[in-house]
Amino acid sequence: MAKVTIDGKLIEVPDGTTILEAARKIGGDVAPPTMCYYSTLKTSGGYCRTCLVKVSKGSEKDPRPMPKLVASCRTPIMDGMEVQSYSSPEVIEARKGVTEFLLINHPLDCPICDQAGECDLQDLAYEHGAAASRYEFERRTFEKIDIGEKIKLHMTRCILCYRCVKVADQLTDHRDHGVLNRGDVSEISTYITKAIDNDFSGNMIDVCPVGALTDKTFRFKSRVWNVNPFDAHRDCSHPNCNGKVRLWYKGEEVFRVTGRKDQWGEVEEFICNECRFDKKKTADWIIEGPSKIDRHSVISQNHYTLPEPPHKPLLNSVEVVPHNYQIEEKKN
Repeated sequence: MAKVTIDGKLIEVPDGTTILEAARKIGGDVAPPTMCYYSTLKTSGGYCRTCLVKVSKGSEKDPRPMPKLVASCRTPIMDGMEVQSYSSPEVIEARKGVTEFLLINHPLDCPICDQAGECDLQDLAYEHGAAASRYEFERRTFEKIDIGEKIKLHMTRCILCYRCVKVADQLTDHRDHGVLNRGDVSEISTYITKAIDNDFSGNMIDVCPVGALTDKTFRFKSRVWNVNPFDAHRDCSHPNCNGKVRLWYKGEEVFRVTGRKDQWGEVEEFICNECRFDKKKTADWIIEGPSKIDRHSVISQNHYTLPEPPHKPLLNSVEVVPHNYQIEEKKN
């Protein structure tokens, strides 16, 4: 066991635990944001750099601080380590820069994106983003393509987090897609003449942190905050699926089926495509009750009060003016 202090809060965790895992054990008020890390997917993390933290004390044996900010999802803790997450202005500024980079090529199509309301990039931009981008060059764009019978790929929205690739690698018996090319022309795509048709391909939709991979059976049907989530289960015939899902109702109609997610937005247990796409009648399921949704999410039906992040001023204490509008004085 090793003791680590994160933003002034002490916790004892097993050796080999990463800084991010230790922060999550303390609670959400110190846990760094993540866009590529996924606890149930091996080798995930280290791509997006949004979870950067400052190690102000390396350990009891070597108290020297680490010279640079480190990715908390890949850095193991050491006994006596002291870490700054939200308490460090340097870390907040670095996350702001990382967010700006992630948004360089990302289109501002939240009003029509099916991921709006449950998008990790929206949350990241709200908490750490700048009012406007300094990027002046042409953004890269891609044509929308179908990479499976029921999956639409918007590569223009992709931030190359690699989650969907790791899902295919670790949950299925073969993978027909990956990251092609290099540098600023890298893209997620299927191999020539291939289409994704394995039994667990729908989980790529659940793990995608943005709206790059969307469910074609749910596209443009409803905003996510206008549907009501219920936990349900069924006796699934697939040997690797336990049939525990989340049903999204509008009225008495099931609009979509997804895996259940925890407080970190990660799927607790992956489900098969039959449960996801083919079982959309209430009679197919045993309803357990309304899902418990984190109050941080807009899906919680707007009956909550959410305080501002500690590193941002209260909105009601400043005048908020959209940068693309001009204010003119009223003339008598």
